[in-house]
Amino acid sequence: MIFTLPEDLSATAPPEQRGVARDQVRLLVARGNGTEHARFADLARFLDPGDLVVVNTSATLAAAVDGVRTDGREVVAHFSTALDDGRWLVEVRPRVDATGPVPDAHAGERITLPVGVALTLLEPHGRLWRAELAVEGGVEAYLVRHGRPITYSYVRGHWPMSAYQTVFAHDPGSAEMPSAGRPFTASLVTELITAGIGVAPITLHTGVSSLEEGEPPLAERYRVPAATARLVNLTKASGGRIVAVGTTVTRALETVAHVDGWVASGSGWTDLVLGPRRPARVVDGLITGWHAPGASHLLLLEAVAGPALVAGAYREALDEGYLWHEFGDSCLLLPDQAQSIVHAAA
Repeated sequence: MIFTLPEDLSATAPPEQRGVARDQVRLLVARGNGTEHARFADLARFLDPGDLVVVNTSATLAAAVDGVRTDGREVVAHFSTALDDGRWLVEVRPRVDATGPVPDAHAGERITLPVGVALTLLEPHGRLWRAELAVEGGVEAYLVRHGRPITYSYVRGHWPMSAYQTVFAHDPGSAEMPSAGRPFTASLVTELITAGIGVAPITLHTGVSSLEEGEPPLAERYRVPAATARLVNLTKASGGRIVAVGTTVTRALETVAHVDGWVASGSGWTDLVLGPRRPARVVDGLITGWHAPGASHLLLLEAVAGPALVAGAYREALDEGYLWHEFGDSCLLLPDQAQSIVHAAA
């Protein structure tokens, strides 16, 4: 899907700074019979008793840390993914006017971070670097003391970590906020449950989203608990819908989905890429933000809802001035269940 995103449709600050409560951002509901415009707080109105909403409990890290290269140039290290051997995948960007990573980083380079900590680049990993550093108390504790949220050029100002956490945040590990869950509030979750709509957790830690422009997503660490797998299977057997909150939840659930749509518990690393060759098997609907042109996540949306429904939703969002990115508006994709079955079998 090709489109141009006007600059004025980028959300430049949290909605609260615009006088809009978290759950009052706009919600575009796209179904086979058309679209409807609402507020996120209206979510329960579009779901049915017996549906299951699956959320991501990953909490956002203060993953951006200032550094200085050996030649004195100032940079920012984005800590993307913690690896099993204690090393990290990091992206190194210029400190000012960054539109991408520094082009001349090299293996063996040492970048000095706050309080004299040395970050050593070991080998390239796409546009990221496998890197190591030794800090007392561990890297995550170091990020709490010396890091800040990763932000990109469309964001104006600096906002506290609380602005980058969802109500479900419990397990630290995401370089960037699993932002599809940001509009949820405790009162909205209560409303869903009292309406007979279930809520179940998974965990998937996201890497940096700067890879989205035409590049496949990184492998990411995930966990689907046994209790969630049981709820998913029971919901499907009872005729309810599985509604994933974000591409992260979709990726985790589809990683543990068998070809017949039955889901098992599981944990580890997933490199699953959903798209035309691998449509969704278990996810029936998707709550999502609005993704930039060229983002690989657009193929994931199509794998769940089909290209026509996704393209129609994006055309409507552009026409109606919906806001993009992590502080923007939301979309609920609800393809007809019969259409979903045909699409999954393709």
